[in-house]
Amino acid sequence: MNRVAIGFCTVLSAFLLSPANASKPNIIFILADDLGYSDLGCYGGEIQTPNLDSLANKGLRFTQFYNTGRCWPSRAALMTGYYAQQVHRDKLPGSKKGGGQGKRQSWARMLPDFLTPLGYRSYHSGKWHLDGTETEAGFIKLDQKQKDLLGLTGNPAIDGDAPARDSDPGRAYWSDNTTDDVIAHLRDHARQHPDQPFFQYIAYDAPHFPLQAPQSDILKYKDRYDDGWEHMREQRYERMKKAGIVTTGMSDLEPEVGPPYPYPDAVKKFGPGELDRPLPWSELTGAQHRFQAEKMAIHAAMVDRMDQQIGRVLAQLKAMGQFEDTLIFFASDNGASAEIMIRGKGHDPQARPGSGSTHLCLGPGFSSACNTPFRRHKVWTHEGGIATPLIVHWPAGISSRGELRHTPGHLIDIVPTILDVLNSEKPIEWEGEPIPSAPGRSLLPAFAEDLEIARDSLWWLHEDNRAIRAGNWKLVSSKGEPWELYNLKNDRAETHDLSKMHPELAQRLERQWLQQLEEITTLATTTSRAPSTPHKKLLPSKRSQ
Repeated sequence: MNRVAIGFCTVLSAFLLSPANASKPNIIFILADDLGYSDLGCYGGEIQTPNLDSLANKGLRFTQFYNTGRCWPSRAALMTGYYAQQVHRDKLPGSKKGGGQGKRQSWARMLPDFLTPLGYRSYHSGKWHLDGTETEAGFIKLDQKQKDLLGLTGNPAIDGDAPARDSDPGRAYWSDNTTDDVIAHLRDHARQHPDQPFFQYIAYDAPHFPLQAPQSDILKYKDRYDDGWEHMREQRYERMKKAGIVTTGMSDLEPEVGPPYPYPDAVKKFGPGELDRPLPWSELTGAQHRFQAEKMAIHAAMVDRMDQQIGRVLAQLKAMGQFEDTLIFFASDNGASAEIMIRGKGHDPQARPGSGSTHLCLGPGFSSACNTPFRRHKVWTHEGGIATPLIVHWPAGISSRGELRHTPGHLIDIVPTILDVLNSEKPIEWEGEPIPSAPGRSLLPAFAEDLEIARDSLWWLHEDNRAIRAGNWKLVSSKGEPWELYNLKNDRAETHDLSKMHPELAQRLERQWLQQLEEITTLATTTSRAPSTPHKKLLPSKRSQ
């Protein structure tokens, strides 16, 4: 792939945005929760996702895009353009400022602050899981009266890792409610602000545990997974190879690797069908076969239902005449989850699986299959934990249709990409306080062709799981384990550790990881003032005036 300097982005922006679409496009970012890399049909999965498949077939699919491996750090990276540790949204060694309850510094503004001066109205629907409130971050929320007037009453915004949902007949379902909220925003925008562009952030909580879905959707996948996770992995892998999504081998199952956090009591409460290791399917009992296959059917139903709801959003855009000039992104906040736990109202083993009274979790067996062809799961920094689909669709601005992009990228790149599309950039300060430079890079050049964006590296740290990628080389270590070295060009599945064959390279990458840790820690600890003022409009940068 060609290496392209970031400074070329401005020129390419002007080339991509022809006079016919020189006005600012609408922007939608859709984020799934705990979605596996191969769960979508357009990424090799057997789950029915026709709406996302259509966006992919008429847009772009990135094959080497990354998240942070966990819910809240990914959302911070997406909305700010910084690594989560830089803005106190994930832990750093020796610091108490980071983590799920961390507060961003005052200069760590979110994307709406940069879009408001450009004339955008920003909306959020679904899971939040960031510090502060949506309105403090610059998002606009409709009140209940406004929604009632629009004929939609969904108001699903909840801050948490496992929000309540109800999958029982006649009751509202979370993905449907989230979509009701989106459509209320879009309808209100079309009526009240038709001359302004919008940014809509849609954060579905599917397919995060507890595994719950409408029975009609679960029945579509009844008996689909009876052949087990090895068969599912092999089938997905063959489709992915045929499509060119993966060009290297597939990892083996890791029977010794269970959930990232042990909850043995939860495993017992789920009954004899549950197990916390991805053992060979042939070694499982009949009860385990039935229980595990049924859980995967519910997971599939949740992904299916989310895609149905995305179809409603697309239909609304078309009804507004805005579909062609809306830039749509779709990604996941981490890989599929191997977690097994019970929260909230608990689990009723007598209730219908997938109903609102149950609290099933996918577990490491089918999680491994959902992350085909990679190793590990959510929380880990091996590819199974951090690799995500990225679909980009924008008919008025992207001429390519159905093409793959092998360009490596990360959620930190979304803010600079959107600003580059708009021929704008972040201001240099906030309330007199300098805004530090961010690590993200614009992916706009990759909209036109498959190339590599110039950068030193991509960096990860979560729960003492560590990784760094520089070019095609990746150094990775699970908590308490030694570094491993992989050449992702030949071994994206991380099956052949080359650390002993190339010790000097491994040491150089370790020094690079430590240097970035030091730089990130310096930024996080020397600029610690948290947001304390309500949302204000930022002045446009000189470039956008």
